[in-house]
Amino acid sequence: KKMKVAIVGVSGAVGQEFLRVLDERNFPMDELVLFGSKRSAGTTYTFRGKQIEVKLLQHNDDFKGVDIAFTSAGAGTSKEFEKTITKYGAVMIDNSSAFRMDADVPLVVPEVNAEDALERPRGVIANPNCTTIQMVVALKAIEKLSHIKTVHVSTYQAASGAGAAAMDELYEQYRQVLANEPVTVEKFAYQLAFNLIPQIDVFTENGYTKEEMKMFNETRKIMHSDIKVSATCVRVPALRAHSESIWVETERPISVEEAREAFAKGEGLVLQDNPAEKDYPMPLFLAGKDPVYVGRIRKDLTNDNGLTFWIVGDQIKKGAALNAVQIAEYLIKVKNV
Repeated sequence: KKMKVAIVGVSGAVGQEFLRVLDERNFPMDELVLFGSKRSAGTTYTFRGKQIEVKLLQHNDDFKGVDIAFTSAGAGTSKEFEKTITKYGAVMIDNSSAFRMDADVPLVVPEVNAEDALERPRGVIANPNCTTIQMVVALKAIEKLSHIKTVHVSTYQAASGAGAAAMDELYEQYRQVLANEPVTVEKFAYQLAFNLIPQIDVFTENGYTKEEMKMFNETRKIMHSDIKVSATCVRVPALRAHSESIWVETERPISVEEAREAFAKGEGLVLQDNPAEKDYPMPLFLAGKDPVYVGRIRKDLTNDNGLTFWIVGDQIKKGAALNAVQIAEYLIKVKNV
């Protein structure tokens, strides 16, 4: 069977990453179709030596024959075009927040709950939030040893989480500060250069932001667990790759040695934990990498059943495009698409 793939929202940071990841992984396809807004329609991109022109996304029959559609054009667009995209049987792997908590849409991280992708009544699979994705890949390794009851997490989220224009703005802000010029602030609530912003997304009634509540709700859905997650999400002036400081409480005590071995064997994880050599994961060096890196593993001094560790993952790759492509690879492997 010939495989036809579509990317919706190809001009954005994640859309561009889809092109790179599909090429890097030699994703098996015979045809690629690109879709975008009025602004990007007509633009051409090169993929595997061929020029492909971006089509205008509209309510028509353009998705006839498409097997897999990767969508990354925002929640509003995903909701509006869901039925147009899935009408003829395409599997819509959606990168927005539109459907994540819908009961009839699986929320999938392949290393954790790949089988959930097989049950998709609406033809839609949701890609989780970037911070949740990298965290649950690490939590899965610990959950295999002992059930995780609670998680406390502080995130250190790079500018990339707010898109390509936000990354450009961070560069420009540093230049402006160093040149003693007025600083442009458009993509963030405040200047991000030389600063940290302890708010990502809007605040909810309980004082947590939507980003923080995503980590609570999505983790429970993905892991099919009663796990409780208390998060503080912070935007930091790193360019790309998110970091997280994580404390877990398990049902039984887990030693550092046990945890280290579990992380070393964990799917999608790389153990980088040699404090004596100042060797630990850092976003500067891990941008563009596929796995989630784990280091700084130690016992929690406040809790006998507690463990704490540090993770870094590329937000645009594992936190977005790569995770979606891995879902598609799984579907192809089990002949479910």
